[in-house]
Amino acid sequence: MDLLLQQIATATTYLQSFPFEQPRVGVVLGTGLGELVNHLKIAHTIPYQQIPHFPESTVEFHKGNLILGHIGNTPVIAMQGRFHYYEGYTMQQITFPIRVMKALGIEQLLLSNAAGGMNPSYKKGDLILLEDHINMQPENPLRGLNSAAYGPRFPDMSCPYNPALGEKLQAVATALGAPLKSGVYVSVMGPNLETRAEYRFLRMMGADLVGMSTVPEVIVANQLQLPCAAVSVVTDECDPDNLHPVSIEEIIAVAGKADKLLSSVFAGVIAGL
Repeated sequence: MDLLLQQIATATTYLQSFPFEQPRVGVVLGTGLGELVNHLKIAHTIPYQQIPHFPESTVEFHKGNLILGHIGNTPVIAMQGRFHYYEGYTMQQITFPIRVMKALGIEQLLLSNAAGGMNPSYKKGDLILLEDHINMQPENPLRGLNSAAYGPRFPDMSCPYNPALGEKLQAVATALGAPLKSGVYVSVMGPNLETRAEYRFLRMMGADLVGMSTVPEVIVANQLQLPCAAVSVVTDECDPDNLHPVSIEEIIAVAGKADKLLSSVFAGVIAGL
């Protein structure tokens, strides 16, 4: 058996040793976003370093736990923090948890992230439903995987984000009095933020938001034929003609303020699945 398939099987078997019913929904909680755990009836909290072959989160504001629990009657598996290419991991390591969650039985995947808003109509704290993306990462998580066990080698990406899940997110957000905006996300390597010229370039490409994650996970979800949806929190306004220095602490603070609403949206959708 291929080494990566063996590692997926080992991690899956380990997690199945925890008494819990098959999870139906997987969630990836991005930078500064963790409020969803307060909606969970938690059964198990498992540090990443205890899970065979899982990377360890090196970003200090990512807690690095896998949580098994329920929202309503829906069994959920949630990642408290993700992995990034800029941490030094390979794309296959970054997306390893998505493959494990799929092997555990999830049927749908929700992702969140913090992102810079390049669309001038976006303001700090806005929630943006991703309708499409542009991949500017230097690697692809499917590179070298030529076994059918991983899914089709050339997955279609004409509709990477599931419209039905997106409609559910929009409906819950609207019911909460805060309709989601929508936009195109561009994923770059990082970890530095962008220059004024880079913001202009990315905006000219058709991107509304820029971040350093999410797209590798979405590519793998599509290969696995796993319906997914993603929401970004706009943490800074990236106007190249009026650009101000921003710190990661400021980004996390803005994400934290929007987190309560985003988590309520996710929880409302999950409870209804």
